[in-house]
Amino acid sequence: MEIVKDSLLVAGRIFTIFPLMLIVGMFMGKRSVGELPVFDFLVVLSLGAVVGADIADPKIEHIHTAVAIILIALIQRLVSVLTIKWRKFGNLITFEPTVVVSQGQLIVPNLKKVKYSVDNILQMLREKDIFHLADVDFAILEANGKLTVYKKESKSAPSLEDLGLVKQKKSASYPLIIEGKVYEDTLSYVQKDTTWLASQLQTRGLRQDDIFFASVDDNGELYISEEHSSAKLPPIHH
Repeated sequence: MEIVKDSLLVAGRIFTIFPLMLIVGMFMGKRSVGELPVFDFLVVLSLGAVVGADIADPKIEHIHTAVAIILIALIQRLVSVLTIKWRKFGNLITFEPTVVVSQGQLIVPNLKKVKYSVDNILQMLREKDIFHLADVDFAILEANGKLTVYKKESKSAPSLEDLGLVKQKKSASYPLIIEGKVYEDTLSYVQKDTTWLASQLQTRGLRQDDIFFASVDDNGELYISEEHSSAKLPPIHH
């Protein structure tokens, strides 16, 4: 009888804890489910440990588990807000993107820095249907551990421009301004300076503080996303 009683108790806990976990997951947002940076990974581990212990051991007070889940969700939400408001805080609790391949060459010091082997990078390239390192212009290991690859033009799939329907030179784009902060190393890389940037912003009637994100390509083309955009959003449903 004791076994049956404990089994019913465990079943009851499963049926009550999963709706709570669903509510908490929706509260924390898609960031906690999709990208899984370091902090969010720890949150998922903590939730798994708390819920697993609660389901497996009927002696644990069920209310304590519910309180722990809610507190973990609140902490995760607070950290998410702080990460958005203060980029320096966000940089402290996650990894920066790291260039691991440049012009077909592996950047060995960066590989050692992120503790990735050559085999790891080659496997990630193969998963993107890239079997030759020489085909890669540059590859970036993102904060979530995924590899972003920009192929050399000669190895990319042909586009309308390549077929001569529209003539437009391809170029990579580099972050220039993030939340109002200008990265002068990017300006130097594209052989521009702050005077050029100031004139570009003045031409568009913008101030540096108005810009949430801006990027520039090798041709000096500037793309700007303002802090308060009036862009019309398309209706996306699921």
